[in-house]
Amino acid sequence: MHFLCVKLKSIKFVLLMILVAVLLAVSINGVASAQVFFGYSTKRVPIYSVDTENKQVAISFDAAWGADKTAGIVELLQEYDAGATFFLVAFWVDKNQDMVKLIDESGFEIGNHSSTHPDLTTVSSEKLENELSHCNELIKGITGKDVTLFRAPYGAYNNTVLDAATKLGMQTIQWDVDSLDWKGLSAEEITMRILNNVKNGSIILCHNNSDHILDALPMVLDRLKKQGYKITSVGDLIYKENYTIDRNGLQKLNV
Repeated sequence: MHFLCVKLKSIKFVLLMILVAVLLAVSINGVASAQVFFGYSTKRVPIYSVDTENKQVAISFDAAWGADKTAGIVELLQEYDAGATFFLVAFWVDKNQDMVKLIDESGFEIGNHSSTHPDLTTVSSEKLENELSHCNELIKGITGKDVTLFRAPYGAYNNTVLDAATKLGMQTIQWDVDSLDWKGLSAEEITMRILNNVKNGSIILCHNNSDHILDALPMVLDRLKKQGYKITSVGDLIYKENYTIDRNGLQKLNV
């Protein structure tokens, strides 16, 4: 009888372990529940910001629709001796080759923002590769330079997207300061959103054709400089090798 009780307990234990294993394998919002339960994730993240003691930030402009404010942005950046990165969509590049040349010849960095601005997490592997490679080819055809930075449309990414960018020699860049300039905010609102959230190593997201960017940018650049920040391109801020990226997207230099 004692043997039977022990055997039943063993069977129940095995069944319980099987049930637990099944539950932990279940996906929760695309992440295995085991990762949630144990506090780890196999999902990698892009660079949102950089761990640095230097008072340095990067400002970036996504360009997909419209180009009439681009020359004005370039002039303001030059006036304030600021660096910047422009993430360009291929169809924008194709329509605005003169602006691409202006950005490049003015000394500003150009990154890849896909070819047609889709949610890349929803496309096939073949389309994903074409979205990135075609944009790179167009930019290089105008500037003669390889593209080393990528930003996903809508900030939507997964491991497959990150792998595709890495395969093409690009680091994937997000942001930790969102100006929300595309929402039609006033110049003052854009400025305060940036200044209230910026810190050493921040990457600031703006758009080249937002309603009030030309009014906001002088205030942003002036106040950041008065606070002691050096304003650079993303490429001049991030580490190129010997680094790790934590679960919050903070890029840290390995020491």
